[in-house]
Amino acid sequence: MQIADNAVVTMHYTLKNAAGEVLDSSQGQEPLAYLHGANNIVPGLENALVGKATGDKLEVTVKPEEGYGDVREELVQKVPHENFQGINELQVGMQFMAQAPWGEQPVTVIKIEDDGVTLDGNHPLAGQELFFDIEVTEVRAATEDELSHGHAHGEGGHHH
Repeated sequence: MQIADNAVVTMHYTLKNAAGEVLDSSQGQEPLAYLHGANNIVPGLENALVGKATGDKLEVTVKPEEGYGDVREELVQKVPHENFQGINELQVGMQFMAQAPWGEQPVTVIKIEDDGVTLDGNHPLAGQELFFDIEVTEVRAATEDELSHGHAHGEGGHHH
């Protein structure tokens, strides 16, 4: 079976940045399972997997616009220190959930100054090219349950 919409794809992956540093990998763990066509993974990787089959290995480079998007300056803002009362030691790199007009959004502390704390609401990989090494381990038809839920179930998916 080839990868197409409504297929459950199970794969091992290693994600590297432009410097060749490993950012994430399924090696030594359960492979990742996702429902193809349901926006479970970044578009650039999903598009590259169309037509592939069990046993296929590929290297995929994903540009920012097909990955986590470009860096959006409007998602970087300085807030008063009072927003962090109760946090003993605020440090660069800490992540918090912030209320945004569209709901909760993860933000990362990128700078701490006397006049405020600068937060970045961009995905940590926004603006970066992503380099994936992929090995497709299984391709199967999705069940009705998986289609209605919009994601894969079982090993590597949801609902363990």
